[in-house]
Amino acid sequence: MTITPGTRTRVRKLGEPVALALGRLGLTPNGLTVLGFGITVVAAGLAGFQQWLAAGIVILLGGVFDLFDGALARATGRVSTVGAFLDSVFDRWGEGLTYVGIVVGCVDAGFGLGAGLAAFAMSAAFLVSYTRARSEGLGFSAPGGMAQVGLAPREVRLIILAAGLVAGGLAGRVGPDLAGGAGWIAGALGIIGILATITAIQRIIHVRQQAVGSDGK
Repeated sequence: MTITPGTRTRVRKLGEPVALALGRLGLTPNGLTVLGFGITVVAAGLAGFQQWLAAGIVILLGGVFDLFDGALARATGRVSTVGAFLDSVFDRWGEGLTYVGIVVGCVDAGFGLGAGLAAFAMSAAFLVSYTRARSEGLGFSAPGGMAQVGLAPREVRLIILAAGLVAGGLAGRVGPDLAGGAGWIAGALGIIGILATITAIQRIIHVRQQAVGSDGK
């Protein structure tokens, strides 16, 4: 699964009318960033209380809502480096808290494998973000930005995670084994961890190839 620059552009345009409507209510792009973060915190809390179905739905809501701050900034000409910085920071913060909530929920359910997979997925996801930040900070990039490199950027991870939680919530009890909803949640977390690890490696290879091309060695 990949998200092309064209797909990103089309999705962003779909979010512009909603973003402008929120702007007319007095919300600023940075305000929307903080509000989206608050939605993610709610999702993390729901996961911590083992409300898997609700957590998955709210994660999707937060993912959609995350489109609005950038869309409002672009539509109103209020794009800024500070806004981009805050958006990235709150995105990472919210994603981390979501995995922490899943760890807590799995531990309370006696589902140690799920807690371990959530920690694995979180560490791999943060490595994806770090490879992007570090490479771009050193001047390496790709057409459309480093976000285009790799199988599992943040949007893909959120879709997989939300789908796994929703399926797990619908499938029933999450307990110590893989019966019921536990298998769906474990599967989603495992897929995220593997795909995110592959994505980080793809970005490392991309940077290495650019470095060889620029350094001639």
